[in-house]
Amino acid sequence: MSANAGRADRAGVRDGETAARAVELAYIAVVAIVLLLMMLFGLTMRAAQAQYLDVQPRLFYVLLTMHGAGMVGIAGVAGAVVMWHFVRRHVPVNTTVFLANLVLFLIGAVLILGSGFIGGFAGAWTFLYPLPAHSNGIWSANAAAAYMLGLLVIGVGFLLLHLDVLHGIWRTYGSLANGLGLKQAIGLKPEKTGPPPAVPAATMASIVNVLGIVIGAVVLILSLVNLYVPSFTMSALVAKNLIYFFGHVFINATIYMAVIAVYEILPLYAHHPWKTNRIFYLAWVASTVMVLIVYPHHLLMDFAMPPWALVVGQIISYLSGLPVLLVTAFGALTVVHRSGLRWDTPSGLCFLGVLGWAAGVIPAIADGTIVVNSVMHNTQWVPGHFHTYLLLGTVAMFLGYMTWTAKEVPHETIGTEPAAFWLYVGGGIIFVVAFLAAGSASVPRRYAVHLAPWLTYDRIGSLGALLVVLGVGIMVVQFLVRVPALARLPMTAVAQPLPEAAAE
Repeated sequence: MSANAGRADRAGVRDGETAARAVELAYIAVVAIVLLLMMLFGLTMRAAQAQYLDVQPRLFYVLLTMHGAGMVGIAGVAGAVVMWHFVRRHVPVNTTVFLANLVLFLIGAVLILGSGFIGGFAGAWTFLYPLPAHSNGIWSANAAAAYMLGLLVIGVGFLLLHLDVLHGIWRTYGSLANGLGLKQAIGLKPEKTGPPPAVPAATMASIVNVLGIVIGAVVLILSLVNLYVPSFTMSALVAKNLIYFFGHVFINATIYMAVIAVYEILPLYAHHPWKTNRIFYLAWVASTVMVLIVYPHHLLMDFAMPPWALVVGQIISYLSGLPVLLVTAFGALTVVHRSGLRWDTPSGLCFLGVLGWAAGVIPAIADGTIVVNSVMHNTQWVPGHFHTYLLLGTVAMFLGYMTWTAKEVPHETIGTEPAAFWLYVGGGIIFVVAFLAAGSASVPRRYAVHLAPWLTYDRIGSLGALLVVLGVGIMVVQFLVRVPALARLPMTAVAQPLPEAAAE
């Protein structure tokens, strides 16, 4: 190879890394801003229930719909950027596809926000059939169609991204089973020959999300046809099964993508690699199957469901989250134990993400029990459990990744990081405990107007939400002011252990 050809190749690599860095920073910035906006929607709703703000019920339910769809979607984007950043170290992935996912997400987000704030769509993020077509004049068929088209566009972006990741894994490891570490899990190959932790997580999340997105697209298209051809109908129970299969798989995949930040960042601080073994790979293989069959626990109150499906939903609810959670929690404790690391915001947030995920599973398992579900499902216990593992789990992992990325560029606001961290942690705990306490007292969820006996829970929850918004707001500003400087650094800069990791 000539010297000129070698220089050209190196220049091409640099250009590719520069483009990858630009897209990655755009992702993080979009997630940070939209996440903060959705949190403000949530704060507004809690303040309205607490009677601190006068929000009309029609607007409240628009906010409820936008907040639900927005948080699910942006959690997916957050998990996607974490997964993509780390998995590209091990397998080839396409930056153009990665960018296309972000562009399609933004287009879908505009359609969804327009459906609510312009068209008045307030059918909840689950768009349960046949509600979108029966609004009693509150929103039009076009508004409902804009919402569902927005979801479809976002789904196409994620489908392209996951297929690209799976293609890269297949090319590198020969099969998706090898990417999961199946042979190591069942003892056909030595543990030490298995893929690094990011790869089984990315493989599992991509497999299940491809299936979930395809099923979601089917029910969205059928619902769109029903909007304009009312004579075209389908079974409401079948539609609900399809919707909750899609929704459950997608929101769970956000956790499985985001947890890659824990696998990759904590070992840098502890100077101790994340050890994989047969149990680790077996956990990811088992979770790939269980996350696909656990969704009936969302339908335990639907008496028309076959009893065997509800029994399966209850049993798998006890098991589905445990394999990966247990190996992750044990692994995190093993990595940090006696490592001598000095905690800072990124490491603290990554560790908090594991704790929040674990804590959120406990009330979720309780609600997944049929006799408990019949009493608690339509109470604030449900937003309590999923805010625990999303706010203090998935979001914490993403924020850990974001603040870790930002640390490459020092800034004078660095002294506010501990305050932001504790505002977020303290506010998050207050916020979710208020939900859980209200649920245990049978305060209903999805009510715009609350009775006087419920206001104490609402006001405590509003305080927690305010603290969370302040903490996250500080972190977001700290990141955004560093973006120009970060964009000038090569992609590999944040892929290395931070020199101050053990001494900061």
